[in-house]
Amino acid sequence: MEQYVPDLYKKNIYIIDYNKLKTRGIKCLLFDLDNTLVPYNEKVPSKKNIELFKKIKELGFKVILFTNSGKRRVKPFKEMLDVEAIYRCFKPSPKKFEKVLNDYKYNQSQVAIIGDQILTDVVGGNRVGITTILVNPVSKKDFIFTKFNRHREKKLIKKLSKQDLFYKGRYYD
Repeated sequence: MEQYVPDLYKKNIYIIDYNKLKTRGIKCLLFDLDNTLVPYNEKVPSKKNIELFKKIKELGFKVILFTNSGKRRVKPFKEMLDVEAIYRCFKPSPKKFEKVLNDYKYNQSQVAIIGDQILTDVVGGNRVGITTILVNPVSKKDFIFTKFNRHREKKLIKKLSKQDLFYKGRYYD
């Protein structure tokens, strides 16, 4: 069950203490796109996204959009946020996570994934040993395939709560 437990759990991306991540040795932040940054049907980043990413990059982080979405979906976000992007990640597969570690010469302790889904972002990150940060989805609307994961995730959270491992709405870092 440990593979389903995030290292940190925050309400949203705006209240993560990025300075604290820096002191923990994190150098690279992988951001999920859909329902982590914006609702899945938004076509461009919000002003608030742009401001946050500017601040994060000024802190010295390497920032990469890390999404299961396709290239066309990711392109305007990559350009407007001025970051790199890896698309069609097939999370929770460890393959693209390992590619980041190898291509950018980071070790596991230097990379964190920030996302809204336990079954993709958290499990994928935990499989390769990077820091996993779960945030609540920014919207209740989901892509059709994500709806299946949300249903499974709900049942999983119940099990995790019974084992005193994770509680929805009980944030921690």
